[in-house]
Amino acid sequence: MIDRLVIIPTYNEKENIENMVRTVFKLPLEFHILIIDDGSPDGTGNIIKSLQTEFKDKLHLVERSGKLGLGTAYIHGFKWALEREYNYIFEMDADFSHNPKDLIRLHEACDKQGADMSIGSRYVKGGNVKNWDMKRILLSYFASIYVRAILWVSIKDTTAGFVCYKRKVLETIKLDKIQFMGYAFQIEMKYTTKRLGFKIKEVPITFIDRVLGKSKMSSKIFREALLGVFIIKNKEL
Repeated sequence: MIDRLVIIPTYNEKENIENMVRTVFKLPLEFHILIIDDGSPDGTGNIIKSLQTEFKDKLHLVERSGKLGLGTAYIHGFKWALEREYNYIFEMDADFSHNPKDLIRLHEACDKQGADMSIGSRYVKGGNVKNWDMKRILLSYFASIYVRAILWVSIKDTTAGFVCYKRKVLETIKLDKIQFMGYAFQIEMKYTTKRLGFKIKEVPITFIDRVLGKSKMSSKIFREALLGVFIIKNKEL
């Protein structure tokens, strides 16, 4: 039984998704994949369905109607995983900004090095960002410092979207109480995990900005993160 599941939310990722699926399935450590597709009008869901005949029982698809947000996609995926026998549940983007090979290092941090959550981090020693202009790098870096100062946590990359959870973490978090959908969702999940006493380890990665497809980042999502930290800090577990 494979107990490792990679959750990948998609919206208009036809340029990337087949290559991503094939790359993950070629890794020396075996993973299953769950795609949460928010009704992509470009046919992303149809590409996945065609691949499912090739990767039977390894590639799974949940189709939702409309763009419902990153956070709700992951919460849906977490619940889906917990209904099955997965012990390591991963978050990853579809656009190759996260290197699929790093899934193995994130898994090792939880499976062999005692972490309950491992984070693919841009801002620890050895981490890096490629193909961003200096303005975006500085904005992201100082936003991370801001979040750490408000929440008083040592996590360097609080908005990272490349994460591995041990099953017990997601079983303990009250998933229906998670409030945010964008960058603040990532902050809220990490802060909640920390407050519950779980061990977090940051694994250095090189984040490479997407080459194909369109970025989903918006100023609204960024503002949500900056303002949401105060709500996150004061919420009850």
